Amino acid sequence: MSAPRLEIDLDKVHHNAQTLVKRLAARGISVTGVTKSSLGCPAIATALLRAGVRALGDSRIENIEAMRDAQVAAPMTLIRSPMLSQAERVVVHTDISFNTELDVIRELSSAAQKAKRMHGVVLMVELGDLREGIMPGELESTVRQMIHLPNILLKGIGTNLACRCGVSPDTNNMAELSALADSIETSFGSILSIVSGGNSANLEWALSGADTGRINDLRLGESLLLGCEPLHRQPIDGLHTDAITLVAEVIESKLKPSQPRGEPGQNAFGETPSITNRGHITQTILAIGYQDIDPSGLQAPVGIRFLGASSDHLVVESDHCLPIGSEISFQLNYSALVRAMTSPFIAKVMKGQGHHGHMSDSYGKL
Repeated sequence: MSAPRLEIDLDKVHHNAQTLVKRLAARGISVTGVTKSSLGCPAIATALLRAGVRALGDSRIENIEAMRDAQVAAPMTLIRSPMLSQAERVVVHTDISFNTELDVIRELSSAAQKAKRMHGVVLMVELGDLREGIMPGELESTVRQMIHLPNILLKGIGTNLACRCGVSPDTNNMAELSALADSIETSFGSILSIVSGGNSANLEWALSGADTGRINDLRLGESLLLGCEPLHRQPIDGLHTDAITLVAEVIESKLKPSQPRGEPGQNAFGETPSITNRGHITQTILAIGYQDIDPSGLQAPVGIRFLGASSDHLVVESDHCLPIGSEISFQLNYSALVRAMTSPFIAKVMKGQGHHGHMSDSYGKL
């Protein structure tokens, strides 16, 4: 089998998604399954839909177009503010987009008129993490200016936390979002069907028993695929943390000095590594590198210790020399997963039934 590769167990992805969908449904919250880290993989998207997610969300219009081309039947949401240059594609291929700028919404309105389509908008509100979002005091003015735009429907409001500055979702900021939803409906009528509280970082709050208020949607990706929560990277009880595994092939394994020889300078990535002399060690090289993955996001099996990496090589210490052509499997964090999924040099191989009724095969190289 081709290496390097991601082995993706669709049954485990389905289980993770179904488990969280059920837990959140008990709290009055539905799930938008986020496909951006899987590059819009149709097999993963279908597993999420069969598990009960209400819609699919992605930050790249290209991924949504790929899912549409693969006949994935689901409401599609663009969860990053559209680029002006992609407005026509957005209204044709998505049902809803997240927005913060009136200039963009006006362009979507124009494109939607030409396409003879209605386009839904969720307005994102800034609640502390300082990524995208309309300042709370400007939300009502923004709604007032957009609600009469032709072919545009205000579907809801939302926020995003924990992604840039690590601000945690909590009772205070979620209550603020609920209050903003109430305020908008007081001024403009009952027009908000979606109040999207955030991403996988919201799970601790959402499942804590706290009052969820108006929040009725979460956008989940990392928790569904990796089985952990993003705030502390802890496993979620009852979920699989090994649904996706990276497999790399050994191309060299030799006894070598642990200490470099010669005048030290910066390496290829501008770093000056600090290395302790431990005598001779068994150094093993795998055919994968920074161009494909985030090495710091890999969890090695017992007996394998990370030493360093270059563009094309992952250097590890092993307990003994490994056979050339043998393989090592790693677990990934979100950063490593996103990089690996994006690499055209890493095959994506589907395993398990995935609740499709037939065995899934290789997704191939992107």
